[in-house]
Amino acid sequence: MSAIKPMKPLINRRTMIGMLGGVTATLALPNIVSGKKTPKRHIITLSFDDGFKKSSLLTASIYEKYKLSACINVIATGHLSNFKSPDDYQVTEKGDFGLWNELKARGHEVMPHGYKHANKTTIPLRDAQDLVSRCLDFFSRNLKGFEPEKAIFNMPYNASTPELEEWLATQVLAFRTGGVAINEMPQKKTKKLTCGAFGPGSTEEHLEQQIKNLLALPQGWLIYNTHGLDGEGWGPMRSTFLDRLLDRLMAIESVAVLPAGKVLEGI
Repeated sequence: MSAIKPMKPLINRRTMIGMLGGVTATLALPNIVSGKKTPKRHIITLSFDDGFKKSSLLTASIYEKYKLSACINVIATGHLSNFKSPDDYQVTEKGDFGLWNELKARGHEVMPHGYKHANKTTIPLRDAQDLVSRCLDFFSRNLKGFEPEKAIFNMPYNASTPELEEWLATQVLAFRTGGVAINEMPQKKTKKLTCGAFGPGSTEEHLEQQIKNLLALPQGWLIYNTHGLDGEGWGPMRSTFLDRLLDRLMAIESVAVLPAGKVLEGI
């Protein structure tokens, strides 16, 4: 494996119900708290952003193969005809809330990734708060069972400010932003989640290194921000790579592969 290239700043990155009806019932939350019968010391959350239709369907299918729940974070208005792509990596087709409700019914986690994917470090605080509120309202009206107080808000571009974070902590269960990839094991008071990422090229080598770093620790929670599959979006991975990766991770006794919301629910 060649040397890992330096990670480019995130600020520059330009994302059968009948046949699978039994999947939801089989998605179980492994014990992740020390002291239970089968504690999981290493949690891995692959956070798929932007809501690309093709990639989201394929991601869900691969996760279902291993009876896992995918972590999919979508732009509230990304599917609308008047959505203006904020960068070159957003131009492919987004899923709509018909799809997001279907995937949620199949057991996957669907969380907000902004109203229009705006970088909230470049606008006034009041405008940033308004966009977050509009996003949460849109989800409340269109995603069945959505409740802001149980949601993880995934910052576009992994970009936030201390002032916005302080306010956001009062609006949602938790939020994800840029920072270290490996978080401490969660507690009931956990609000801020940080993640690693790599792009715009293939994220595979960098992700492998982050997993290696996690497994070298006694415990920890790796949150890794990825996007599409097979060339779609910023920092994509191959679908075959994701399939093989999940297969390997499922064989490691200490590892739980979980979406962020389910991790926090399990505390």
